[in-house]
Amino acid sequence: MTAIQTPRNVTQVFKILAADKLAPEGLKYVEQQDDAELVNKPGLSEDELAKIVGEHDAMIVRSGVKVTAKVLEKPGRLKVIARAGVGVDNIDCEAATKHGILVVNTADASTITTAEHAFALMMALNRNIGPAYKKFTEGGWDRNKFEGHQLAGKTLGVVGFGRIGQTVARRAMAFEMDVVAYDPFINAQTMLDGKVKMFSQFADMLPHVDMLTFHVPLNDQTRGMLNAETFAQCRDGVLVINAARGGVVDETALIAAIDSGKCGGAAIDVFTKEPPPADHPLRTHPKVLCTPHLGASTEEAQQAVSVDAAAACLTYLRGEGIKGAVNAGGLRIDLSPEQAAYADLADRMAQLISPMVTRGISQVCIELVGKQLEGGKSMIERSALVALLRGHLSDPVNIINVNRVAEARGITVRTTTVEEDRVRGEQLVLEVIGPPDAVDSKTQPADRTRRIVGRVYDDMKPRVVEINGYHMDMIPAGDMIVLQNDDRPGMIGIVGTLMGKHKVNIADMTISRRPNPEGPGATALMVFKIDAAADKQALEQLKASEGILKVAAIKLPEEK
Repeated sequence: MTAIQTPRNVTQVFKILAADKLAPEGLKYVEQQDDAELVNKPGLSEDELAKIVGEHDAMIVRSGVKVTAKVLEKPGRLKVIARAGVGVDNIDCEAATKHGILVVNTADASTITTAEHAFALMMALNRNIGPAYKKFTEGGWDRNKFEGHQLAGKTLGVVGFGRIGQTVARRAMAFEMDVVAYDPFINAQTMLDGKVKMFSQFADMLPHVDMLTFHVPLNDQTRGMLNAETFAQCRDGVLVINAARGGVVDETALIAAIDSGKCGGAAIDVFTKEPPPADHPLRTHPKVLCTPHLGASTEEAQQAVSVDAAAACLTYLRGEGIKGAVNAGGLRIDLSPEQAAYADLADRMAQLISPMVTRGISQVCIELVGKQLEGGKSMIERSALVALLRGHLSDPVNIINVNRVAEARGITVRTTTVEEDRVRGEQLVLEVIGPPDAVDSKTQPADRTRRIVGRVYDDMKPRVVEINGYHMDMIPAGDMIVLQNDDRPGMIGIVGTLMGKHKVNIADMTISRRPNPEGPGATALMVFKIDAAADKQALEQLKASEGILKVAAIKLPEEK
C-alpha cells in the first residue's frame, strides 16, 4: 500500500502520537507527510501516556491502550484521537468531548474484510467444507456424504442493510443469488437500484429465504431475534450465518432447530460468550461451522485501518473535513442557556421513546413552540436524532453525521418553530412515525406514531409532560423504567412487590391514564425512577406479569 504525498505549503507541523502497535503502512503514511511528525511510542502506561499526550496534536490507538479520563485530564494541544478499528470502548468519549477532542474510527476500512468472511462462511457451509476437510485429515474420503448446494438460484435474506450488509448483497448477486433484506430503519421498498426487496418486518421476510446472514448491532431489539418463535416462520432447512454479534441468534434455539431439521446448518463467527465454553455444543455439532471471531482479521484490513486512522487525523487537523466521527468533536454551537437546555431535553426525550420504536422510522417531526428556540433548532434536531438512531444502527452516528445517516435511510426529518401561545406555552414536541406498512402482532394496522412532549421551566430542569397521550410531569434522569399496563386495580401493587423482591428501590413514580379511560382495553402508563438499574431477571419477570403490556428500561444522564 503506497501512501501518496500531496505537496503543500507547510505552515504547521502536526505531531502524531502512535500510542499502540500499528501496521507499518500506517506509520509510513505519517512519515511521508510533509506537515506531520511521527512519535511512535506504543505500550505506555496510563501515567506515562497522560504525561505526554498534551504535547501532540493527534493520537492513534488500537484496542491495547485505554484512553481514560485521567489520560485526557490535561489534553494540552490534543485535538483528535483515532481508533484504528471500529470499537471505541477503550476511549473515554465523554471525557474527549468535554475537552473538545474529536474521536474517529475506521469502520469503513474493515467492511470488505468482514463481508468477505461472512460470504466465505456461507460458501463453506453450503459445500460442507468443514466436515469434509475434517474427514479427509482423519484419513477418510466418504465424498458421497458431503453433497452440498450451489448458491446460484438461492434466496439470501440479509438482516441489517448497512455498509456490511450491502457489501454482502452485492457479492451474492454476483453469484446469481436472489437477495432480499430486512432493515426497519431503511424507509424504502427496494435498495441497490431496485435489485433488493426490503422488508420492514423480520418475520415477513423469513418464509422467502433459503439462507440468513446477520449484520446488525446487538441491542434490545436484536438480541435473540432468531429464536424458537422466529425459526418457526422459516423454510425447513434454512441455513444461518452470523458474523455480526454474539447473542443476535439464540444459541439454544439454533441447536434445537438444527437437531429438528428446521435449520439445515449454521456458520458462526461470534458467540454470546467469547470464547464459548469448551463443552459448548456449537463447538462439536456436525452441522455447525465455527470460527473464532475472525471477521475483521486480515492483513489488508489491519493495514487499511492504520492508514485510514492516520489520514483521518490529518484531514481534521488540516481543516479539510471530518471522517468517521464517533463523538461531537467539541463542535461549538453558540446556544443560549435556554436553547442548550432544550437540546439536552431533546436528547433525553428521544432516549425515553427510542425503545418504543420497534418497527422502523419513516418520519421524525419536531415542533419547537417558542420563537426564542429558533437559534438552537439545528442542535435540538440533531440531539434528538442521534438519541433515536444510535441504539438501532451498527454504523456510528453522532451530531456531525446524523442528518446524512437519516437521509441515506429514507427518513424524513422536519423541524418547525412556531409562536408560543397561552395554552401550550414554550415546549418541545417530538413525533416518530413508522413506515405505512408497519403492523402489530395481530396483523392489523399499528399505531404508527410515537409522541413525546417536554418543557423546560424557570428552574432550567428538563421535564416530560406527555408520552403517547399520557399526561404527566416528570424529570427524565437516571435509571428509569417505562411501563404500560391494563388500567385495573392492583397493578401498582404488582409492580411494587416485584421490584421489592429484587431489591430495586423506586425513588419516584408517575402514573397516567389516557382521557376517557373507562371501557375495555383501557391502559395506563407508569414511569418510575429507580436508585440503580434493575437486573435482567427483574425486568423479565415484570414483562411476564399479568396485566403488564410493555416494559422498557432506560438509563439517562443524571440531573445537571
